[in-house]
Amino acid sequence: MCHFSRLTSISLLLLLSGCIRLPTPVATNTTPVLPPPPTVAPAATPQGWQQQVRARGGALWKLDDDALIAVTVRRGGALARLGHDHVVAARNLTGVAYPGAAGDPARAEFTFRLDAMVVDDEALRRQAGLPAAPAAEAIAGTRHNMLVKVLDAEHYPEVRIQAEQSSAGALNADITLHGVTRRYTFPAEIVKTGNSIAATGQFTLLQTDFGITPFAVLGGALAVQDRLELRFAIRASAPPSPAARH
Repeated sequence: MCHFSRLTSISLLLLLSGCIRLPTPVATNTTPVLPPPPTVAPAATPQGWQQQVRARGGALWKLDDDALIAVTVRRGGALARLGHDHVVAARNLTGVAYPGAAGDPARAEFTFRLDAMVVDDEALRRQAGLPAAPAAEAIAGTRHNMLVKVLDAEHYPEVRIQAEQSSAGALNADITLHGVTRRYTFPAEIVKTGNSIAATGQFTLLQTDFGITPFAVLGGALAVQDRLELRFAIRASAPPSPAARH
């Protein structure tokens, strides 16, 4: 039991970066948990809004390579003192964004693979206010449990997010994980310039929202908390002008 990180795992999700930094984490366990989100059916044609943008002569912007989602996973149970907290991060986000125009909201759609996520990056642990990472063997055990025993990444390898800016400046997002799509609304700072759009923010959600049972042993005495703390920093850039391509 000395290496609780081997027994731990997590679920995932959401959006930005470059010179942009992840938001500073709020004090532990003070970020409000969002109300249980509705279950929605995945869009029959996930790229529908993209086709509409193209039909109107608009351009889709590619997500920058430094986009980042970081998830803090905390230990729980009566024996929690024997375990570790972890940070799991998704960096390789694939997708597009649209900055919005003429009454159309800004949008983004992207995916990332669960098996590409990084466990316990030292810099991200420091940002989250966590101590030095556990030993490499313990991190490897955490990663295995996360992908195999909790997320079933073999059958559900990707997370998909479709986000739209609301009139109040928040983000409405359909998040598909573990075969379940949930709709969330959460605050975000969205900054637009002439050739880029960026969004940062943080919120919490529950693994059980997606039908995932948090990992636990000893009847729950050593466990992973249901609650996940997410921070995101995502940016997209305009495609080069035709003149710049030559």
